[in-house]
Amino acid sequence: MAEDKSKRDSIRMSMKGCQENNGFVDNEDILEQAPDPGSSADNLQHSTTSILASLDFKGVQPYAGMPKEVLFQFSGQARYRVPREILFWLTVASVLVLIASTIAIIALSPKCLDWWQEGPMYQIYPRSFKDSDKDGNGDLKGIQDKLDYITALNVKTVWITSFYKSSLKDFRYGVEDFREIDPIFGTMNDFENLVAAIHDKGLKLIIDFIPNHTSDKHTWFQLSRTRMGKYSDYYIWHDCTHENGTTIPPNNWLSVYGNSSWHFDEVRNQCYFHQFMKEQPDLNFRNPDVQEEIKEIIRFWLTKGVDGFSFDAVKFLLEAKHLRDEIQVNKTQIPDTVTHYSELYHDFTTTQVGMHDIVRSFRQTMDQFSREPGRYRL
Repeated sequence: MAEDKSKRDSIRMSMKGCQENNGFVDNEDILEQAPDPGSSADNLQHSTTSILASLDFKGVQPYAGMPKEVLFQFSGQARYRVPREILFWLTVASVLVLIASTIAIIALSPKCLDWWQEGPMYQIYPRSFKDSDKDGNGDLKGIQDKLDYITALNVKTVWITSFYKSSLKDFRYGVEDFREIDPIFGTMNDFENLVAAIHDKGLKLIIDFIPNHTSDKHTWFQLSRTRMGKYSDYYIWHDCTHENGTTIPPNNWLSVYGNSSWHFDEVRNQCYFHQFMKEQPDLNFRNPDVQEEIKEIIRFWLTKGVDGFSFDAVKFLLEAKHLRDEIQVNKTQIPDTVTHYSELYHDFTTTQVGMHDIVRSFRQTMDQFSREPGRYRL
């Protein structure tokens, strides 16, 4: 130990003319050495290099502040050079493996975008689109006539809103029959021709579907209000008080359009629940028969060639079974004056537990129908 220290001190002294090395060898040499008119900087550098080259570094350990000439003597030794080269080539190999893995993942992975995400959709409200028979209402033939125009827009998917047989209320979302085309839009034959033309253009077709409710003129509701067989529980019915034309509902739940979401039916002598208009009673999705009916309707339209559905009002599919009052936004407001939808927190009438399971079952129905899983989109 003492011998190594002696050798290092000898090197420092040889380089600096017996001066102490503080880690700034070159600067100290320049500042502390007296200028010699008979010599030049080149001669000094040459002299220093000659001294270093003649020194024996065997057994000497690297030390802080050593000049670059000394550092080069150590860096070339195998025990320092080999680990450095190994780390360098390991780094190069790791980068190459990472690049190759990235390329392989991109090449082997399925497409990031499904067909319904690859391009713009063109949404059509049929009644205000082209009128092919000049009766004042747009129709399915009118849509077919404009397919060249739609294709020229680089549209990939046509989305047609509700065209089912229904009343004119609420933009035709009170459906009377999910399997019929409303006569003002044409016939089922017109629809089938439209689907074929859309596919001939290389386009996809999505249609609106509103499973949450039906029209009060729907056959299911007419059978339910008379308590006919399995249809008795197809809608949400509950006892309520009705005297002198005034109804006292089961709770304070409100319709999206305002006022109570319960309406008294004189035929059944009970109140039925409606999230929207009173002409649009909500289906009871806690009834497995109702879920199966909707799946059959999905299969019906897939058979007709539809590529996907836009399900509307999904968050309203289920309501809490306990029927407790919803909490007022303004707790100081007199309860009888709460009539607007925004005046309640709708914790019991939207996004209930089980809703996602129902939607998932609809998707499974669509995938089971198709030979290509995921072809149809909800």
